[in-house]
Amino acid sequence: MNLIFLGTPSFAVPTLQQIVAAGHRVSAVFTQPDRPKGRGGQVASSPVKESALRLGLPVYQPERIRRPEPVEQLKEMNPDAMVVVGYGQIIPQSIIDIPRYGIVNVHGSLLPKYRGAAPIQWAIANGETRTGVTTMRIDAGLDTGGMLLKWETDIGPEENALELGERMAHAGADLLVETLARIEAGSIQPEPQDDSQATLAPILKKEHGVIDWSWPAKKIADRSRGFLPWPGAYSYFRGQILNIWKARIAEESVSGPAGTLVPQKKRLLLPCGNNTALELIEIQIEGRKRMPAEAFLNGQRLNENEILGAVA
Repeated sequence: MNLIFLGTPSFAVPTLQQIVAAGHRVSAVFTQPDRPKGRGGQVASSPVKESALRLGLPVYQPERIRRPEPVEQLKEMNPDAMVVVGYGQIIPQSIIDIPRYGIVNVHGSLLPKYRGAAPIQWAIANGETRTGVTTMRIDAGLDTGGMLLKWETDIGPEENALELGERMAHAGADLLVETLARIEAGSIQPEPQDDSQATLAPILKKEHGVIDWSWPAKKIADRSRGFLPWPGAYSYFRGQILNIWKARIAEESVSGPAGTLVPQKKRLLLPCGNNTALELIEIQIEGRKRMPAEAFLNGQRLNENEILGAVA
């Protein structure tokens, strides 16, 4: 097929690589404009742009793909189909109508669950034990189009969003190639979604990472796994942000108000809601490097009944 690819994050890279390896012609790659990144604010290209350039593919980076100029460019390219993986902009009907086989999206959930920008992160944060990838036909709604193929997987009990995302990216690439082959062969029909079963996975915000220590330990542990690398799960230690990179539910109970730091030998436990406790495994104080909880205990003289969560 003659394809146009639209994508931005690293999750989209395996799909781009796979459709090229499968022999499809990728006429153009559309990705988000280069943006400042990191503390230094240096302008950086998206992972998809870097991959496309390595593959020798032409790259386009319009600020708004719905504007007349990019829409005309897409019409002139006359693609058989378009592939979208985490592009980061809403595709208007004027573009949906261009390719004869439509626009196929690789979405990181078992639709109709977790429609939206962060399905992998929210699935883990909400304690799901199973998820997957869905290929779907894009329509004018938010991940509401007809479903084509699905791939399912268990979520490991300590698997985080980065690890799961890596697995799902490669599975999604294979699923997309199979989807295109079946579309071309005329052997697949879109299945409508049951909107009554839909859940949302909204774009992540900084405030989503704030920990409420009155939550059960499992909820806090799930959020620490799900919200990696951003916004993370965090609280405050002596007025500084304390990021929880890794934590697990503690088997034993500890006494004290929720969020109290309780050293036990070389371990660091905290009482949480519903008479549960959390063990901190790897943490990071604002402005410092990540460290094991044992190193934190060695470097800090904790006050008796010291509680996380106070901003000042």
